[in-house]
Amino acid sequence: MFFRPKQAQPQGDAAWLARERSRRFRELMIQQLVAVLFFGFLWILSRNVAENLASRNILHGFAFLMNAAGFEIGESMIPFQSSDTLLRAFGIGILNTLKVSVLAIFSSLLLGIVIAFMKLTRQPVLHALGWAHIEFYRNIPLIIGLLAIYLTITEMLPDMETVMNSSALVMLDKAGLQFPVPLHNGMALLAAAAAGLIAGEAARRVTLRKSTFLVAWGIAFGVFCVTAIAVWLLSGAVLGWSRPHLDGFVVEGGGALSPEFLALWLGLTLFSSAPIAEVIRAGILSVGEGQWLAGEALGLSPVQTASYVVFPQAMKLSVPPLASQFMNLTKNSSLAVVVGYPDVVCIGNTSINTTGQALEMICLIMLVYLVLNLVTSVIMNLINARFSRGEEEK
Repeated sequence: MFFRPKQAQPQGDAAWLARERSRRFRELMIQQLVAVLFFGFLWILSRNVAENLASRNILHGFAFLMNAAGFEIGESMIPFQSSDTLLRAFGIGILNTLKVSVLAIFSSLLLGIVIAFMKLTRQPVLHALGWAHIEFYRNIPLIIGLLAIYLTITEMLPDMETVMNSSALVMLDKAGLQFPVPLHNGMALLAAAAAGLIAGEAARRVTLRKSTFLVAWGIAFGVFCVTAIAVWLLSGAVLGWSRPHLDGFVVEGGGALSPEFLALWLGLTLFSSAPIAEVIRAGILSVGEGQWLAGEALGLSPVQTASYVVFPQAMKLSVPPLASQFMNLTKNSSLAVVVGYPDVVCIGNTSINTTGQALEMICLIMLVYLVLNLVTSVIMNLINARFSRGEEEK
């Protein structure tokens, strides 16, 4: 149970062996006693909960997930009707949570890197802007920021009818962000993702021959984005474009991002970028100035010194706290209910109101966030192990 260094006495000492056996026996008994108390507490708790539910004629169990949902979901990545099961509705909530969390992690990381370099620069205007960004978003509650962004979109932007009458390709109004997409957009997105992955992997393999692991992955990500966007635009040029237009009071055609999604995504990005920027800045400052001078003495340019010498050392210290920030971002996405975005918490609350199965639904929501954060932790631990080895992939 408790770690103790090995005793200095020789193994043949009978008295020492007796004391060692006694110590191990005590530790084993303490562990077993704690386990019995813990599982006994869980058994008593579950028994009391079951008795209380039965006394109130409340069914318990997860069979209710196969019942019809009885409500609509405003934003869904897969088709959904009110006659579908609650299990499908809960799955849609998980997908929506994943969508906004993953996008916010990438966007907040990119913005955090930019803000960190703004804070590190000696240019006074950029330094002041970086400082203001960090101090503002670190000292404002996230829920207030989400409400401010959501009200800005829904109250201060122009009406949908006014924007739709213009000739703009991309339109931002009270109904969200509307933009043209290629016809057969699903196939276009798959083709763009496949082409981007192939090009990014090729760029990574080529770059690794003459660069560091960090630089290679950064270039690969840039190549992936550029290639995917180029293929997506080419698909639109070949297949034609579906443009958003107003049909009565409904927008038809094109693609759209709802004001709820925009508010949550922007809020998570802006508020998470501030601590991420501080983590990255602290990692860079943790590398001594002598490392920069050593790179300069070897004839390396500032960019080469940063990529070969400074950044690998800084990332070893930055990745663990970055993992905590990413997990906090995922948990903060549960505030989506404030702006009405149908994430797993919002759909869970609606399911509780329609079924009364509060305990089961809360347990499911907790399990979802536990799994998401464990997956995030595993991924970041693998990245941290890669940087800690200090070896380049060849």
